[in-house]
Amino acid sequence: MEKAEKIGLKRIFPNFVNSFLPFGIIALVAMLVLPLPVALLDTFFVLNITLSLLILMVALHTQRPLDFSSFPNLLLIATVLRLGLNVASTRIVLKDGHTGPDAAGQVIEAFGEFIVSGNYAVGIFVFSILVIINLVVITKGAGRVSEVSARFTLDALPGKQMAIDADLNAGILTPEEAKDRRAEVAKEADFYGSMDGASKFVKGDAIAGILILVVNVVGGLIIGLLQHNLPIGQAAEAYILLAIGDGLVAQIPSLLLSIATAIIVTRVSSAHNMSEHITRQVNLSAAWFPTSLVILALGLVPGMPNKLFIFFAAIAAGLAYLSRRKEKLGPIEEQEAQELEDDETENDFDVQSVKDDAKISLNIGFGLVSLVSQSDENSLVPSITKLRKETSKRLGFVIPGVRIRDDIDLEPSQYQIKIGEKIVADDIVYYDKILAIPGDGVKLDLNGIKVQEPAFGVDAVWIEPELDKDAQSKGYVTIDPTSVLITHVGQILMNNAAELLGQDEVQELLDDLEQSQPNLVQTVIPKIVPLHQLTNILQSLLKEAVPISDLHVVISELAGLNIQKMSNDDISEAIRPKLVPLLIQRLTKFKETLPLLTLAPELEQLILTSVRQNPDEKMLLLDGALAKNILSNINEASEALSRDNKAVFLIVAPQIRRHVANFIRSQLPAVNVLSFTELPENRSVEIAYTIGGENEPTE
Repeated sequence: MEKAEKIGLKRIFPNFVNSFLPFGIIALVAMLVLPLPVALLDTFFVLNITLSLLILMVALHTQRPLDFSSFPNLLLIATVLRLGLNVASTRIVLKDGHTGPDAAGQVIEAFGEFIVSGNYAVGIFVFSILVIINLVVITKGAGRVSEVSARFTLDALPGKQMAIDADLNAGILTPEEAKDRRAEVAKEADFYGSMDGASKFVKGDAIAGILILVVNVVGGLIIGLLQHNLPIGQAAEAYILLAIGDGLVAQIPSLLLSIATAIIVTRVSSAHNMSEHITRQVNLSAAWFPTSLVILALGLVPGMPNKLFIFFAAIAAGLAYLSRRKEKLGPIEEQEAQELEDDETENDFDVQSVKDDAKISLNIGFGLVSLVSQSDENSLVPSITKLRKETSKRLGFVIPGVRIRDDIDLEPSQYQIKIGEKIVADDIVYYDKILAIPGDGVKLDLNGIKVQEPAFGVDAVWIEPELDKDAQSKGYVTIDPTSVLITHVGQILMNNAAELLGQDEVQELLDDLEQSQPNLVQTVIPKIVPLHQLTNILQSLLKEAVPISDLHVVISELAGLNIQKMSNDDISEAIRPKLVPLLIQRLTKFKETLPLLTLAPELEQLILTSVRQNPDEKMLLLDGALAKNILSNINEASEALSRDNKAVFLIVAPQIRRHVANFIRSQLPAVNVLSFTELPENRSVEIAYTIGGENEPTE
């Protein structure tokens, strides 16, 4: 019920303006030719003052000119309203001015009697001063600023468009962002062009005020003397006082609009119609509240039509209240209101409402939300950002953003990692505990929740934070829950890097490379290798954690291959020797000797024979017991090297490297399978273990 009420409040003001504006425009035109009753003339005079004050308040609260791009439309409407009132009041003044000071209504009488104290000589001087201020100072300055701004904006338009195109070609902007930027530039040009013309409205309005005053004075004297046979003193007092009151009623709103114009042009075209455009920008409580207070103050002045002013002040206050209620909804409540509107039409949904475009998602139980809400730099969100940067540097392309969301379907301490819609990891992290991992030779005997560490699967235990120092003294390595989660996410990103690289990401890499080596890129892509094939080749490299940061090396190698007769896997194998040194230098220090695993000669010969007999098979066809023993032996050797903080490299013959890698990767992703030809010549190596397949690995 409350949500429905909020939606209703949001709709009242726009619907009111949408319905009223067309009739208001017709009424403005009608005022120019049809006589108005005196009471209606008073109403429109108060409305004119209210509208001018509102426009001034909105201009004061506008931070950018484009935020009030409907200003030229409003300025035209206000000017036509004021001129229509001048015509209507002139008709009444000249027709009934001889009957007394109240002939043209209470507003004109009040301005003529109260403001200038009934002295038409004083009124003439006051009116002259207002005209000088408006016409000579404010209007002239605003018109000059509008003219210069329009000229410079239009002159700069081609340069801005070319800058947007350059950013788009460089990959700095997406096509959608470039489209928005172009629309913004076009709006700016339209706005300043409109303001250059709109400033002429203000100037013409001020001049028209002078001419209308002269017509009222001269015409009134002629009519009073010749038609009504009034003495010249009585005619002058009656008609000049009414003319001055009429002029002041029109000149004060004109002055307010001139100030608003000057404010806008010194600090365009929209997708909405004019009424919606104005509604979206004028519906500000910060503008309506002061407008209501000023109108109320005017209504309390003696001699004013108090009830009328108070009525308009109440309307402005009511609109201010509605605007304030709308602003208090905030982004979350507005989203809830939108959801309610969606629920009202349950069949009104599209593809976006049933799919998730995030490439990487981290769903957490409500107990882990505290890891996100922490304000220090080691909290989950900054740590994820840092991890993305480090992983992107390692792999050579920008890892997409990780969307973190709470999921009520998960246990409080549970989390899930998803690549696209696929869940690739699911584990538990206790946000109020610390994970203790035993070191070499340390027995797992701490009191706590015994688990396996999520990333590497080693035995560990979650302990209370106060046991941290005690655990470290016993030889345990302690890790906070955020670091445990980040380590697991990092492992997932590395293991699934190939799925994160698509054609859009590859095109961004090519656009960047083209800035420094345009001929290389244009010669190879897409003339020799189309984009989709290049993407598949790079994905094959990333499946085995081979960095693609040296993309120019990849493109150069492709230029020298006869790829028409090669499969994508064969192309990847041909490129690997140039890129594997990047993998090795990331995992080991440059001067460090590489400990290698090798296959026993008889085992390698067996695998080679199997590959030759089944050339179309991507996986090794081995006896089940033999395959199990091979994996077991490699795992033991891998664990021994890992305890010494050494990377694991298995060296095999080039002919079987891809098949062995496919065989091992699913079970032992930390093992890097290389061929003899991929070892850098400038690195020293040693055979650490030989894998026989049946016996324990030998050193």
